Amino acid sequence: MQPIDELDEKFGLEGEVGFMEIEGELPFISISNKYAQADICLYGAHAMSFIPHNNMDFLWMSPDSFMQEGKAIRGGIPVCFPWFGPHQSDSQQPQHGFGRLMFWDVVETQALPNGETLIRMQLQSSDATKAYWPHDFLAEMIFTIGKKLTATLKVTNTSTASFEYGCALHTYYTISAIGNIQMEGLEGLSYYNQLTGEDGRQNEKLLTVNEPLTRHYLNTETPVVINDPAFRRRIVVEKSGSKVTTVWNPGKEATSGIADIPDDGYEAFVCVEATNAFDYTVQLTPGASYETSAILGLEE
Repeated sequence: MQPIDELDEKFGLEGEVGFMEIEGELPFISISNKYAQADICLYGAHAMSFIPHNNMDFLWMSPDSFMQEGKAIRGGIPVCFPWFGPHQSDSQQPQHGFGRLMFWDVVETQALPNGETLIRMQLQSSDATKAYWPHDFLAEMIFTIGKKLTATLKVTNTSTASFEYGCALHTYYTISAIGNIQMEGLEGLSYYNQLTGEDGRQNEKLLTVNEPLTRHYLNTETPVVINDPAFRRRIVVEKSGSKVTTVWNPGKEATSGIADIPDDGYEAFVCVEATNAFDYTVQLTPGASYETSAILGLEE
């Protein structure tokens, strides 16, 4: 990992971008500009907070998250790469890949002319990554912090052979209570219900969550709106480079068996994820790149 003082000297922007390491915690980048505040952890290139001015945090972080190397961070925007969910053939491999379990290098910070802030981080293939996955690659997480937060995973094939990968930007949204929200934009879409193993189609205009839910909406790039009347806000979840939208909430019973979420934690978040998985993984030829983005903002 890059030393914090060197990062601050090379990439810090006075009054806008700083690097911090709180005792017992993982190091992170703190961003503050005229639009918003944000925190991004160097471990996993993991966005932990996005707070537009005069609003509350978009991102839910578990108070019980394991903030230590070797364990995934719970909440925020985990970067699932180079596979989504369990490994297809080896159950000993880490859930959702290794991207969220490694330190990423900061390679660029920039104050943009429009007042937004750009942060770019990289993870390159190495002996450590090849212990999990045999391919040569360059993965980048590019964050633009403004009125909206744009998080982009760009993957480049630096090898001499084609490869296939899956990914997700596994975003946890802060909500007033799971029973309060309604989600728009999913009507008419086909989905795979991971909890039952069955395929379905959403006929309802609004999705409400009153039981455990793991749905993967297929072949869609449609924005989703999280309407939260109690918080008086409508979060617009846009995406690009993703053909699957995953909506997840574990419900009460499953949450009690998840060590890094409080027993009542399921009440406070919903995940809406920009995913490439199942029949919609990404095929990359040598030298080719592909970008998957999640764009978080308030309805204007």
